[in-house]
Amino acid sequence: MRSSFLLALVVCASAPLGAFADNKPGADPAPPAKPADATRPPAKPAEPAPIATQPNAGPAGPAGSRTAAGAGGRGAKLKVDYVVAVVNDAIVLNSELEARRVPVMAEAQQIADPKERERRIAKLTSQVLDEMVNDELEVQAAEAAKIDVESSEVQAALDDIKQQNNLDDTGLASALSAQGFTLANYKQEVRRQMLRLRAENQLIAPKVQVSEEDVRARYDQMARRTEQVQAVKLSHMLFKLPDHPTEQQIAEAKEKAAKAIARVRGGEEFAKVAQSDSEDDATKSTGGELGWFQHGSMANPEWEPIVFAMDKGDVRGPVTGPQGFHVFQVTEIKRSDLKPFNEMKEQLSRELRRREQEKLIQNWRDDLRKKAYIDIKLQ
Repeated sequence: MRSSFLLALVVCASAPLGAFADNKPGADPAPPAKPADATRPPAKPAEPAPIATQPNAGPAGPAGSRTAAGAGGRGAKLKVDYVVAVVNDAIVLNSELEARRVPVMAEAQQIADPKERERRIAKLTSQVLDEMVNDELEVQAAEAAKIDVESSEVQAALDDIKQQNNLDDTGLASALSAQGFTLANYKQEVRRQMLRLRAENQLIAPKVQVSEEDVRARYDQMARRTEQVQAVKLSHMLFKLPDHPTEQQIAEAKEKAAKAIARVRGGEEFAKVAQSDSEDDATKSTGGELGWFQHGSMANPEWEPIVFAMDKGDVRGPVTGPQGFHVFQVTEIKRSDLKPFNEMKEQLSRELRRREQEKLIQNWRDDLRKKAYIDIKLQ
């Protein structure tokens, strides 16, 4: 759909580092989540009073607009909004939280067991709110460091989004409205995300240190293992899960996988354990054999870093897949020559810097939380 690009809003906290380098307007941000930096009460406030808003009025507007909706005609019904978190001198409203969690709620809402559904929704809600708190803390840190984003930069980013999705102004407004946003809200959140990423690039990136010895050590590791593997011959066992499993069903499947792994590591042949325990009817008769795989040929790309890092005879699991949990064994390996160190030096340096920056950013977020006043008021 034309508005599908907006569905990435909930993951804005994990947008690619460097997507908005300093003084580079027009970068294309992952579409942001709803704002959380409106009315700012005094630090450590008492319980805020409920905020009356009009029904179907959409998300809260830009900073300073979280006020009662007094217009709307006589007899208009009011929907009471309320604060779900206080972050230093900023607040997060329940309406913002509800909009932010929409993209991750679909699967949980299909769980048949009411208690399990309620538990899963509560867990997701808590996780999303935690992400919103982290976002707000990064924005506040950017503002404290006098980092700014010009309105022209925000507009350039919006123009890029329109161009990439073949939208004009009317089409963008329509796509945003379909997901509960106004153009003003969206601009506000694009700016907030650019602020966060710029803060990461200015405050954290300069602290990243990667030496040539680090790069050489990474190259030597590659020479010994993962990247010089050209292809692997793979066998597996599958332990199925239903489309919307409960926590108990997940735990039971993991236990089955763990028992199968223990049997193999205890000396039993993988093929025989697969024939008796695997729930994949297509492969269990052949001992779970899947055949040869090269880089880029696996149905699930997330499995590649796992299986291509295994040595011959290794058993690994349980690994999550679309049908349940898998246990893998590499039975044969084909290796390829590794490029010379000088040809890979820059690539490896970038990879190590990215990993180190991600680690430092997480440490920074943890430190911001330790120093902040955070009051979670989920009802």
